Amino acid sequence: MQILDGRLVAQTVKNDLKEKVDILKAQGKKTPHLAAILVGNNGASETYVASKVKTCAEIGFHSTLIRFEEDVEERVLLQKIQELNNNTDIDGILVQLPLPKQIAEEKVINTIAVEKDVDGFHPANLGKMIQGQAAYIPATPYGILLLLEHYHIETKGKHAVVIGRSNIVGRPMSILLSQNTPTGNCTVTLCHSHTRNLRDICLQADIIVAALGKPEFLTADMVKEGAVVIDVGITRVKDDSKKKGYAIKGDVHYENVAPKCSYITPVPGGVGAMTIAALMQNTYLAVTQNKL
Repeated sequence: MQILDGRLVAQTVKNDLKEKVDILKAQGKKTPHLAAILVGNNGASETYVASKVKTCAEIGFHSTLIRFEEDVEERVLLQKIQELNNNTDIDGILVQLPLPKQIAEEKVINTIAVEKDVDGFHPANLGKMIQGQAAYIPATPYGILLLLEHYHIETKGKHAVVIGRSNIVGRPMSILLSQNTPTGNCTVTLCHSHTRNLRDICLQADIIVAALGKPEFLTADMVKEGAVVIDVGITRVKDDSKKKGYAIKGDVHYENVAPKCSYITPVPGGVGAMTIAALMQNTYLAVTQNKL
């Protein structure tokens, strides 16, 4: 069993981006600038956004963090996004999800300019991705592809099972794994809450991507020997034995699944780190290939 070290691969991606940004600066060209919007004081969201801002600083990007209170009106948030759309110095815009109930996530995603949608959530980017056109790929699926590529994991002809059908991870991941690309050409089964015989389907899988948001859902009896397991889940579970009062759990029961795997991602230290690296890659592309 080999661990797919997301932190290691993410650092490789960041080092490469830093070199490229240094070249841009030396040539007097534009430095990538990412704007992040954070609504409320959700602890997990605070952590994610702080990591993104820190990563921007590490690789030489500019970043702007915009905060709103939990009770911000939807129109105020949408107006700020439009301002960022019109600001030529801003290359990428992300709005940290989830959002409070009074704000429609769909409206927010649709308001972000397609060419600045570095999270890859806009329907236009998803549509282009489906057709194999140049587009910003959603950051988490993109990060998974970069991880598979780094470890030279064979995907061609493999049976991949994706558990979860969100527009952010599950759906795009299933499409990307099926496309005619070096990290694609899988036969893909997309499973969800209404899938029957899920265990039997998972036991047929060469590659499993668990992205359903249920802590330790995937257990050893659902995984065949030698499978590659990608754990997208990251949930805070109450644990009084921990200093912070919670433990971070993935969608995979790591302790009993790992011994059966050829490769597996840990939580934390796996897909989460790659998501941020992929976001940075998209932001760099927003400057150098701003024709998407």
